[in-house]
Amino acid sequence: MTLLKTITAAGLFAAASILPAAAVDISGAGATFPYPIYAKWADAYKKETGNGLNYQSIGSGGGIKQIQAKTVTFGASDMPLAKADLEKDGLVQFPTVMGGVVAVVNLDGIKPGEIVLDGPTLAKIFLGEIKTWNDPAIQKLNAAAKLPQQAIVVVHRSDGSGTSFLFTDYLSKVSADWKSKVGANTAVEWPVGIGAKGNEGVANNVSQTKGSIGYVEYAYAKQNKMSHTKLVNKDGKAVEPTAAAFTAAAAAADWQGTPGFGVVLTDEPGAGSWPIAGATFILMHKQPQDAAASAEALKFFKWAYSKGDKMAEELDYVPMPDKVVDSIQKVWSSDIKTK
Repeated sequence: MTLLKTITAAGLFAAASILPAAAVDISGAGATFPYPIYAKWADAYKKETGNGLNYQSIGSGGGIKQIQAKTVTFGASDMPLAKADLEKDGLVQFPTVMGGVVAVVNLDGIKPGEIVLDGPTLAKIFLGEIKTWNDPAIQKLNAAAKLPQQAIVVVHRSDGSGTSFLFTDYLSKVSADWKSKVGANTAVEWPVGIGAKGNEGVANNVSQTKGSIGYVEYAYAKQNKMSHTKLVNKDGKAVEPTAAAFTAAAAAADWQGTPGFGVVLTDEPGAGSWPIAGATFILMHKQPQDAAASAEALKFFKWAYSKGDKMAEELDYVPMPDKVVDSIQKVWSSDIKTK
């Protein structure tokens, strides 16, 4: 069952029919990673301004295609586009929030954070080389745990996904085998496993399948009360996914010095760093077909930067630093034609 969601004036915002004619709904599509916070922001923004956000949570690959086709005001992707791709399509790119991707498991008696995995072991699981939960490689990392002699069921994304990009980018950095056999992208040829659409679909499949492991943005694990694993980071420390750990991963990020603010935060150093962190990005045309719609979208994101930090933190996203937000808004003024 597909569980992709859409924030719409007719759905989340059921009062559209009684709004004044001046109310504007903003259209966007893409990443499922930020859907929980975009939904929360949209609800608050609708109540404050009367303007809704029609956001299709279809995956980063779909968001990139829709903005390239000019069928939405903005696209959303967790994989930042390279400078050449942004220039080719006349796009501006900027991050909204940061978060973390976590491995989630469905094992009887295992609570969140009770299982530890490291990068090479995680890669071997998703390569299909480690097939059971009591494999010596997993048992070595969890000496005190009673791991079952149960087959591992791998669940991965079936759609073009920025969450998959972050996950596979991390595996490519910690496993030479993964890098050579599979690589990093929004969509890859998965060696094993069940495919599901969206963070929602992976969360649903793992929740329903005993012995399974998948990967989702942390807000989905938290909202669905799923059992995440700890991960051993680049400094050899087993860490929990927390806002502080996601922030630590971004400690050395050079946002302003990277074209399109396109920083990737996987396998970053630091004792407290979460290994699979990243920002989620918005893509907009420099010369939009509908300048008024683009102006409304920028009003929404300006509001989110100024009033949405607490809401983001409640879902364990990390707001962008004020200096980065200042730089982003300067880019809007200079590069996006809204008049």
